Amino acid sequence: MNSLTRTMKAKKYRIALIEPSILLSEGLKAIFHAHPEFEIVSYSTNIPHFLERPTAVPPDIILINPMVIDFQRQNHVRSVFSAYPGALLVAIVYQFIDQDVLKQYHGSITVFDDPRKIQKKLNHAINTTHGAPEAIDNFDLSDREKEILMSVVRGLQNKEIADMHNISIHTVISHRKNISRKTGIKSVAGLTVYALLHHLLDQDEIE
Repeated sequence: MNSLTRTMKAKKYRIALIEPSILLSEGLKAIFHAHPEFEIVSYSTNIPHFLERPTAVPPDIILINPMVIDFQRQNHVRSVFSAYPGALLVAIVYQFIDQDVLKQYHGSITVFDDPRKIQKKLNHAINTTHGAPEAIDNFDLSDREKEILMSVVRGLQNKEIADMHNISIHTVISHRKNISRKTGIKSVAGLTVYALLHHLLDQDEIE
Protein backbone atom coordinates (compact mmCIF):
# COMPACT_ATOMS: atom_id res chain seq x y z
CA MET A 1 0.00 0.00 0.00
CA ASN A 2 2.88 2.35 0.75
CA SER A 3 4.31 1.57 -2.67
CA LEU A 4 0.98 2.42 -4.29
CA THR A 5 0.83 5.69 -2.36
CA ARG A 6 4.31 6.65 -3.52
CA THR A 7 3.36 5.87 -7.13
CA MET A 8 0.24 8.04 -6.89
CA LYS A 9 2.20 10.91 -5.36
CA ALA A 10 4.79 10.73 -8.14
CA LYS A 11 2.05 11.08 -10.76
CA LYS A 12 1.20 14.74 -10.24
CA TYR A 13 0.75 17.05 -13.22
CA ARG A 14 1.45 20.78 -12.91
CA ILE A 15 -1.20 23.00 -14.51
CA ALA A 16 -0.89 26.63 -15.59
CA LEU A 17 -4.41 28.07 -15.80
CA ILE A 18 -5.14 31.01 -18.12
CA GLU A 19 -8.77 32.13 -17.87
CA PRO A 20 -10.24 35.64 -17.51
CA SER A 21 -13.39 34.50 -15.66
CA ILE A 22 -12.72 34.51 -11.92
CA LEU A 23 -15.87 32.45 -11.33
CA LEU A 24 -14.78 29.70 -13.71
CA SER A 25 -11.19 29.80 -12.45
CA GLU A 26 -12.27 29.34 -8.84
CA GLY A 27 -14.44 26.42 -9.88
CA LEU A 28 -11.54 24.72 -11.66
CA LYS A 29 -9.27 25.34 -8.68
CA ALA A 30 -11.81 23.63 -6.42
CA ILE A 31 -12.09 20.67 -8.79
CA PHE A 32 -8.32 20.15 -9.02
CA HIS A 33 -7.90 20.61 -5.28
CA ALA A 34 -10.05 17.50 -4.88
CA HIS A 35 -7.89 15.55 -7.35
CA PRO A 36 -4.29 15.32 -6.11
CA GLU A 37 -3.20 13.98 -9.49
CA PHE A 38 -3.33 17.58 -10.74
CA GLU A 39 -2.02 20.80 -9.22
CA ILE A 40 -2.58 24.38 -10.40
CA VAL A 41 0.83 26.02 -10.03
CA SER A 42 0.05 29.35 -11.69
CA TYR A 43 -3.03 31.37 -12.58
CA SER A 44 -3.27 34.23 -15.08
CA THR A 45 -6.16 36.11 -16.62
CA ASN A 46 -4.36 36.79 -19.92
CA ILE A 47 -1.36 35.78 -22.05
CA PRO A 48 0.98 38.72 -21.23
CA HIS A 49 0.48 38.16 -17.51
CA PHE A 50 1.38 34.48 -17.92
CA LEU A 51 4.43 35.06 -20.13
CA GLU A 52 5.80 37.86 -17.95
CA ARG A 53 5.73 35.67 -14.83
CA PRO A 54 7.52 32.42 -15.79
CA THR A 55 7.45 29.61 -13.25
CA ALA A 56 10.65 28.06 -11.90
CA VAL A 57 9.51 24.65 -13.15
CA PRO A 58 7.59 24.53 -16.46
CA PRO A 59 3.95 23.35 -16.30
CA ASP A 60 2.97 19.97 -17.72
CA ILE A 61 -0.38 21.31 -18.91
CA ILE A 62 -1.43 24.79 -20.00
CA LEU A 63 -5.20 25.00 -19.53
CA ILE A 64 -6.41 28.01 -21.45
CA ASN A 65 -9.45 29.80 -22.79
CA PRO A 66 -8.66 30.11 -26.55
CA MET A 67 -10.44 33.46 -26.72
CA VAL A 68 -7.63 35.17 -24.79
CA ILE A 69 -5.30 34.62 -27.75
CA ASP A 70 -5.16 37.32 -30.42
CA PHE A 71 -7.25 36.43 -33.49
CA GLN A 72 -4.18 36.58 -35.75
CA ARG A 73 -2.43 33.90 -33.68
CA GLN A 74 -5.31 31.55 -32.91
CA ASN A 75 -4.17 29.26 -35.73
CA HIS A 76 -0.56 29.40 -34.52
CA VAL A 77 -1.19 28.70 -30.85
CA ARG A 78 2.01 26.74 -30.30
CA SER A 79 4.09 29.77 -31.26
CA VAL A 80 2.51 31.70 -28.38
CA PHE A 81 3.81 29.12 -25.92
CA SER A 82 7.12 28.34 -27.62
CA ALA A 83 8.89 28.92 -24.29
CA TYR A 84 7.12 25.78 -23.00
CA PRO A 85 7.68 23.17 -25.73
CA GLY A 86 6.95 20.22 -23.45
CA ALA A 87 3.59 21.44 -22.13
CA LEU A 88 0.27 20.05 -23.30
CA LEU A 89 -2.24 22.66 -24.46
CA VAL A 90 -5.82 22.04 -23.33
CA ALA A 91 -8.63 24.42 -24.32
CA ILE A 92 -11.42 25.58 -21.99
CA VAL A 93 -14.52 25.82 -24.18
CA TYR A 94 -17.74 27.61 -23.28
CA GLN A 95 -18.60 29.29 -26.55
CA PHE A 96 -18.23 28.52 -30.24
CA ILE A 97 -14.62 27.77 -31.22
CA ASP A 98 -13.69 27.01 -34.82
CA GLN A 99 -12.58 23.40 -35.25
CA ASP A 100 -9.39 24.52 -37.02
CA VAL A 101 -8.51 26.46 -33.89
CA LEU A 102 -9.24 23.49 -31.62
CA LYS A 103 -6.90 21.34 -33.73
CA GLN A 104 -4.06 23.41 -32.29
CA TYR A 105 -4.71 21.88 -28.86
CA HIS A 106 -3.96 18.46 -27.41
CA GLY A 107 -7.43 18.31 -25.87
CA SER A 108 -10.34 20.37 -24.56
CA ILE A 109 -12.79 20.56 -21.66
CA THR A 110 -16.14 22.34 -21.55
CA VAL A 111 -18.11 24.12 -18.83
CA PHE A 112 -20.65 21.29 -19.02
CA ASP A 113 -18.10 18.64 -17.98
CA ASP A 114 -18.32 17.32 -14.44
CA PRO A 115 -15.12 16.84 -12.38
CA ARG A 116 -14.84 13.16 -13.35
CA LYS A 117 -15.11 13.97 -17.06
CA ILE A 118 -12.54 16.78 -16.81
CA GLN A 119 -10.09 14.42 -15.14
CA LYS A 120 -10.78 11.77 -17.79
CA LYS A 121 -10.21 14.23 -20.64
CA LEU A 122 -6.92 15.47 -19.17
CA ASN A 123 -5.69 11.93 -18.67
CA HIS A 124 -6.67 11.11 -22.25
CA ALA A 125 -4.64 14.07 -23.55
CA ILE A 126 -1.67 13.00 -21.43
CA ASN A 127 -1.81 9.35 -22.51
CA THR A 128 -2.42 9.89 -26.22
CA THR A 129 -0.11 12.76 -27.02
CA HIS A 130 2.97 11.83 -29.01
CA GLY A 131 4.34 15.19 -30.10
CA ALA A 132 2.84 18.49 -31.17
CA PRO A 133 -0.80 19.03 -32.17
CA GLU A 134 -1.89 19.49 -35.77
CA ALA A 135 -1.42 22.53 -37.99
CA ILE A 136 1.48 24.04 -36.12
CA ASP A 137 3.59 26.40 -38.19
CA ASN A 138 7.32 26.62 -37.78
CA PHE A 139 8.08 29.63 -35.64
CA ASP A 140 11.65 28.59 -34.82
CA LEU A 141 14.16 31.38 -34.41
CA SER A 142 16.81 31.79 -37.08
CA ASP A 143 20.48 31.47 -36.15
CA ARG A 144 20.87 35.26 -36.23
CA GLU A 145 17.76 35.72 -34.05
CA LYS A 146 19.21 33.26 -31.55
CA GLU A 147 22.44 35.30 -31.46
CA ILE A 148 20.47 38.49 -30.84
CA LEU A 149 18.37 36.74 -28.20
CA MET A 150 21.50 35.65 -26.34
CA SER A 151 22.85 39.19 -26.41
CA VAL A 152 19.55 40.50 -25.03
CA VAL A 153 19.37 38.04 -22.13
CA ARG A 154 22.99 38.87 -21.25
CA GLY A 155 21.92 42.44 -20.67
CA LEU A 156 23.36 44.19 -23.74
CA GLN A 157 21.68 47.32 -25.08
CA ASN A 158 20.65 47.75 -28.73
CA LYS A 159 23.74 49.80 -29.63
CA GLU A 160 26.05 47.27 -27.98
CA ILE A 161 24.33 44.45 -29.83
CA ALA A 162 24.62 46.34 -33.12
CA ASP A 163 28.35 46.93 -32.59
CA MET A 164 28.98 43.33 -31.55
CA HIS A 165 27.26 41.83 -34.60
CA ASN A 166 28.28 44.59 -37.02
CA ILE A 167 24.69 45.48 -37.90
CA SER A 168 22.58 48.61 -37.59
CA ILE A 169 20.47 49.47 -34.56
CA HIS A 170 17.44 49.38 -36.88
CA THR A 171 18.28 45.75 -37.76
CA VAL A 172 18.66 44.87 -34.07
CA ILE A 173 15.23 46.33 -33.33
CA SER A 174 13.77 44.41 -36.28
CA HIS A 175 15.29 41.15 -34.98
CA ARG A 176 13.96 41.84 -31.50
CA LYS A 177 10.46 42.40 -32.86
CA ASN A 178 10.65 39.12 -34.76
CA ILE A 179 11.86 37.32 -31.62
CA SER A 180 8.94 38.71 -29.61
CA ARG A 181 6.49 37.83 -32.39
CA LYS A 182 7.72 34.24 -32.68
CA THR A 183 8.07 33.53 -28.97
CA GLY A 184 5.21 35.66 -27.69
CA ILE A 185 7.61 37.00 -25.04
CA LYS A 186 8.65 40.63 -24.54
CA SER A 187 10.42 40.73 -21.20
CA VAL A 188 14.09 39.88 -20.70
CA ALA A 189 13.11 37.57 -17.83
CA GLY A 190 10.75 35.64 -20.08
CA LEU A 191 13.33 35.41 -22.87
CA THR A 192 15.86 34.12 -20.36
CA VAL A 193 13.51 31.28 -19.42
CA TYR A 194 12.97 30.59 -23.14
CA ALA A 195 16.74 30.40 -23.69
CA LEU A 196 17.14 28.01 -20.75
CA LEU A 197 14.32 25.73 -21.86
CA HIS A 198 15.70 25.60 -25.41
CA HIS A 199 19.25 24.92 -24.18
CA LEU A 200 20.59 28.16 -25.64
CA LEU A 201 21.79 29.28 -22.21
CA ASP A 202 23.34 27.45 -19.28
CA GLN A 203 22.07 28.05 -15.77
CA ASP A 204 25.67 28.94 -14.79
CA GLU A 205 25.60 31.93 -17.16
CA ILE A 206 22.86 33.62 -15.12
CA GLU A 207 24.28 35.88 -12.48
